[in-house]
Amino acid sequence: MRKLYGQRRVGHAGTLDPDATGVLLVGLGRATRLMRYLADTGKSYRARIVFGVATDTLDASGAVLERAEMPLTQAQLEGATRAFVGDIEQIPPMVSAIKIDGRKLYELARAGQTVDRAARHVRVDALVVEEFVAGIYPEATVRVDCSSGTYIRTLAADLGTALGGCAHLGELRRLRVGSFGIDESHSLDSIGANLEGVLLTPAAALRDLTEVVVDGELQRAVTHGATFAARALLGDRAEAGPFAVVDEHGELLAVYERRGAGVKPTVVLAPQAAP
Repeated sequence: MRKLYGQRRVGHAGTLDPDATGVLLVGLGRATRLMRYLADTGKSYRARIVFGVATDTLDASGAVLERAEMPLTQAQLEGATRAFVGDIEQIPPMVSAIKIDGRKLYELARAGQTVDRAARHVRVDALVVEEFVAGIYPEATVRVDCSSGTYIRTLAADLGTALGGCAHLGELRRLRVGSFGIDESHSLDSIGANLEGVLLTPAAALRDLTEVVVDGELQRAVTHGATFAARALLGDRAEAGPFAVVDEHGELLAVYERRGAGVKPTVVLAPQAAP
């Protein structure tokens, strides 16, 4: 993306594993400052899980650590999935990008090191078995709707353990980040052929946030990064925020968040208005 757009500042909202495919939200230039509001949104995946085979990376790219026939039924699998819906805890895999003592876990893993990792709270809203192929090494295709920070490879391995055996992630495709789905995504080739046409405006990127429209003196104050009493900017809105503050033409000026009884900007995109 840096090469295609000639941009030095490029950011993304949520890492995809090297072998995974699907939706990746990318910000260019000043829009990279908005990625924090996209990274923490819910996500959906379609995953293929292979039972009876464990790998050192919990996915198909790793070395096989264990192989044991594991015949099971779809009913057994669906029964096991119920324990993984809701608020659960996961231990991040060693191949994740989490940093411990300043080093990413996958860097330590590549150096042959293993370290203790604290469990993390995540949420799985749906875990649906879409396809099941029986056999001594059965495979299942599942759809997962989950919170940001959920490791699907860990979910696959934990499902195998819950069923009395082992498992790894065979394939992974991210279907959705927030309200942005596969149907809106573009391949690198299609982006290269239509550089301007595939871009979203900053306001469109934050379409999942509550929108606040301002004009006149209020707009001028927003472009200067002013803080306000909550009612002065938000009126009677009860939402917790954050809020996408736009002008009357729909252009994103800033993002505001509540701070006690007031609101203050966390990102100001608009150039300051002349005094």
